[in-house]
Amino acid sequence: MADLKVTLIQSQLYWEDIAANLQMFDEKINNIGERTEVVFLPEMFSTGFSMQPEKLAETMDGSAVQWMKKKAAEKNIILTGSLIIEENGQYLNRLIWMLPNGTYGTYDKRHLFGYAGEHEHYQPGNKRLIAQVKGWKINLNICYDLRFPVWARNSIQPDGSPAYDVLVYVANWPERRTTAWQTLLQARAIENQCYAIGVNRVGNDGNNIYHSGETSLIDPMGEIVYRKSHDEDIFTYTLQREHLDNVRKNIPFLKDADHFTILSNELV
Repeated sequence: MADLKVTLIQSQLYWEDIAANLQMFDEKINNIGERTEVVFLPEMFSTGFSMQPEKLAETMDGSAVQWMKKKAAEKNIILTGSLIIEENGQYLNRLIWMLPNGTYGTYDKRHLFGYAGEHEHYQPGNKRLIAQVKGWKINLNICYDLRFPVWARNSIQPDGSPAYDVLVYVANWPERRTTAWQTLLQARAIENQCYAIGVNRVGNDGNNIYHSGETSLIDPMGEIVYRKSHDEDIFTYTLQREHLDNVRKNIPFLKDADHFTILSNELV
C-alpha cells in the first residue's frame, strides 16, 4: 500500500471567535508549501476549549463545517479537527473527518474532561471512528481520550490485520501536564504498534491557561519523528507503509494481545 503524506498545524487560537479562527486557518492551509493529503487541526479549533456551548455551538450546517467542506474541496485534502456542535438539543465536542468530495465522518469525544467541567456541558460519544485513506486505517480521538488506553487498544481483525495503522489525538492540552502528553503519546504508539499523532495548540486561552504545544509524530517503535514546543508551526511528513509493515512483521506482538469488546460503558 502507498505512503501517506500528512500535515500537522500547531497554532494559537482566538478565544471564542469562530470567524477569526476560520480566517487564520484558511491562511495557514494556503501557506502549506507542498502537496499533502491529510491536514490535522487542534481540538475545538474554531473557538478554543470553551465551556460555553450555548453561545458558541453550531450545527452541522454552520459556518465552521461549511468552511471545512469548502477548504477540503479547494485544496483536494482531507481536513480534520474538532468543533463545538449542537445536535438534537445536545452539545458535542465533535471531530469531523472531511473529505474533498464533501462527505465526512464524525467522532464525538468519549472521555469528557471532568476536571474542567466538560461533562457538565457536553454529551459523551460511544463510538470509535476509524477512517480509511489509501489503505491506511486511522483511529481518531480527542485530547483527554489519550489517558484511557482501553479505548485506543489495537486488535487483530478476523482477516489477520490490525484494526488501525495511525492513532490521532487532536487536543487543547495545557503545558502544566505536558509530561503526561509526551509520555502517553509514545506509549500509545508502542503498545498499539502504530504511528501516533498528537496535534495541540499553543498560547494562553481565555482562562489564562498556557499551552506549550508539543505537537508530536511518533513512529511505531516509539521514536519521536517530530515534536514542537511553544511556537506555531506547520509540519508535513510522509508516513511510510514499508516501515510500519516491517515493524509489525519483525516484532509481531499484537497477535498475543488480550481480546475484548467494549459495549457502551461496559468492558467485556
